[in-house]
Amino acid sequence: MTENELKDKDLLEQLQRLAKERGFDITEEIAGITEKLEASEKSVSQVWEKVELARHPDRPRTLDYINLIIDDFTELHGDRFFGDDPAMVGGIGFLDGIPVTVIGNMKGRNLKETIERNGGMANPEGYRKALRLAKQAEKFLRPVITFIDTQGAYPGLGSEERGIGEAIAVNLREFSRLKTPVICIVIGEGGSGGALGIGVGDKIYMLENAIYSVISPEGCASILLRDSARAKDAAAMLKITSKDVLSMHVTNGVIPEPQGGAQTDIATTAAVIKQRIKSDLEKLMKKNPEVLVKYRNKKIQEMGVFSE
Repeated sequence: MTENELKDKDLLEQLQRLAKERGFDITEEIAGITEKLEASEKSVSQVWEKVELARHPDRPRTLDYINLIIDDFTELHGDRFFGDDPAMVGGIGFLDGIPVTVIGNMKGRNLKETIERNGGMANPEGYRKALRLAKQAEKFLRPVITFIDTQGAYPGLGSEERGIGEAIAVNLREFSRLKTPVICIVIGEGGSGGALGIGVGDKIYMLENAIYSVISPEGCASILLRDSARAKDAAAMLKITSKDVLSMHVTNGVIPEPQGGAQTDIATTAAVIKQRIKSDLEKLMKKNPEVLVKYRNKKIQEMGVFSE
């Protein structure tokens, strides 16, 4: 039993004791509260299972999917301004004969690779490389496919000095204007502005066990709940699962995973992703580029709009 569960149980016992002393019968009320607490605890547990699956060390990475989905992939490097960023990969290839540009966050698989790729947290040059490749795709009328998997953009001193905020802001603007189809897929973690920097598209999908959030559960727990140990509670509050995000109309759909997560059958997961991309490209590539931009921006502007 967690510390919070113990506190809840203790409070209920105090309430029952006080009611008994005052001669009140609150049996039904206590039963109702207990039922709600149990349901809440179950929900928190289910959400955290999704977080753990999204962060699973064996979960397929961007290059895993690229190697299974894209033929003759050629990786391109550098932002032509500062340097190359291994945390952001990108290049050109073919999707069943269709020339495409693919961009994605790249986490490591072991300690050495995680250090080399900075845990998938890109610096400004990573986002500028992504933009360079996206603009090149627009020039040659190639669709853009992005794979999102990052805790967020790198918040280090050098990153800030080189303009990480500006780099992401420019990407948000320019990706919204790209006159070529853009399909975005959250394959693991979609964290904050780091995810949004390559997350503006005509179609946005999440894998079933991926998460998408404005801040990590740990960060939210530290700031709002004043207790980093309450990350599980924060995760449930943030509504970060694929089902939650879809219900808020931020994404266009959820891509199913095999039982136990994508890492249990990478080939099947990649095949489902590929089919989804192909199906969308067949429709998007027939549309006038000006129309694509118009509806992409309409979708963006409608996010967050609600009526009571």
